[in-house]
Amino acid sequence: MATVTLKGNSIHTLGTLPAKGSKAPDFHLTTNDLATVKLSDYEGSKVVLNIFPSVDTGTCAQSVRQFNTEAAELDNTIVLCVSKDLPFAQARFCGAEGIENVEMLSDFKDGNFGKAYNLEFTDGPLAPLHSRAVVVLDEKGTVLYSEQVPEIVDEPNYKAALEALMA
Repeated sequence: MATVTLKGNSIHTLGTLPAKGSKAPDFHLTTNDLATVKLSDYEGSKVVLNIFPSVDTGTCAQSVRQFNTEAAELDNTIVLCVSKDLPFAQARFCGAEGIENVEMLSDFKDGNFGKAYNLEFTDGPLAPLHSRAVVVLDEKGTVLYSEQVPEIVDEPNYKAALEALMA
């Protein structure tokens, strides 16, 4: 179990994120057109997993905007924004914001992603949503970087995540 805070109050996740050098767990997530994708669909590309509770909050929305801007500059890299928001809400947000450089994916069906990556909240007002985290993978699905954001209302360390892609 990992402990993070929500406005200073402790809440917990299932465990710790996959460690640097480990193979990233597989997942099945839902796209905005209700298709299912899995990690192996992205093999051959570097992957940034931008994970958050809900795109309908300010910090989560900002992380999508920031990675959307950064993704336009990245070679052979895809940014996957993952939450338990319904695909319809994700599509609405992207349309309203002009988001085109990231792929929005939903874990609403069975929560397998949140469980596999140990980032589902187990208590507190956001249970069972995902905690805020970033996981960066190489072309073969090996973890290059992971960050569990310690305070949910804070943004992730974009610079460190993007620097991991260059290592």
